[in-house]
Amino acid sequence: MEKKLTLAHGGGGEETQKLIKELFITHFKNPILERMEDSALLEVKGKIAYTTDSFTVKPYFFKGGDIGKLAVAGTVNDLAVSGARPLYMTASFILEEGFSLEDLERIVKSLSEEAKKAGIQIVAGDTKVLPKGGVDGIIIAASGLGEIIYDGLSSASLEEGDSIIVSGFIGDHGASVTAQRLGFELPIGSDCAPLWDLVKKVLKGGFKVKAMRDPTRGGLSAVLYEWAQSSQVDIQVEEEAIPVREEVWGICEFLGLEPYHLACEGRIVFAVESKDAQKVLEVIRSHPLGREAQIIGRVLRKSDQPKVLIKTPYGVERIMEPPAGELLPRIC
Repeated sequence: MEKKLTLAHGGGGEETQKLIKELFITHFKNPILERMEDSALLEVKGKIAYTTDSFTVKPYFFKGGDIGKLAVAGTVNDLAVSGARPLYMTASFILEEGFSLEDLERIVKSLSEEAKKAGIQIVAGDTKVLPKGGVDGIIIAASGLGEIIYDGLSSASLEEGDSIIVSGFIGDHGASVTAQRLGFELPIGSDCAPLWDLVKKVLKGGFKVKAMRDPTRGGLSAVLYEWAQSSQVDIQVEEEAIPVREEVWGICEFLGLEPYHLACEGRIVFAVESKDAQKVLEVIRSHPLGREAQIIGRVLRKSDQPKVLIKTPYGVERIMEPPAGELLPRIC
């Protein structure tokens, strides 16, 4: 018989201690966490980056990942695009009464494995069990702390002539999770992956990187519009240069969506000085997670009404629409 969470698992008593020690500590084990104090005592030198986010997705296990892997990728990538080496992470689990303990262990194990691969330690956390209906299964709230190794990145630093690079196919996460939810079979999976190793290679190259961003909610379009507005510039991208899989185009046409609005969980958008663009592209492509990288556009000019333009294969320019409203049920 499958074991499920009860309210007692979140009550702070014997069941809670058993859950923490036999599940979370078993998989997240490290000297800092094992002290079991109310606060983790950390050592960090110099300037730090700190990020926090919450993760919710249905289904919890999707092609290419799961909610545990997603929590690590989201946390690590937010630190990476700030020029920070990921060091420490917290993970709090908000759980629904009746949630499968077997599924919870799968998620915790996945989170632990991805954290080890990414070189980030899980040093604190919390567990709350809410009455049935109080939460939709599971939400993971995570925070991350990293050491800045590359300072000066800013969405307000883009200038005329700067190049825009994307590290791979966009929209894979949004398309694959949506298809799975609707019962479609797609031959692709989520791009979900921690990307610090890729980012580190670029930052160690000595190039002038202006800004980096992981295009999660709102996708590529949201990133480009944020940069355009922060830097007060127009940005132009080439439609043919933006890497989008045929399968992603297909489901977007079927559902009336734009691939540029779909979330990615394993891609980085870079803004770099044009003189370094080709070399940066080569470095990204030399990494297994960046082989399909492309230079997709450039910063045009200063503008009082910043916009993002997309140039079609026929040479016609149109506005790339910014994401608006609730595009899809939450997938990250």
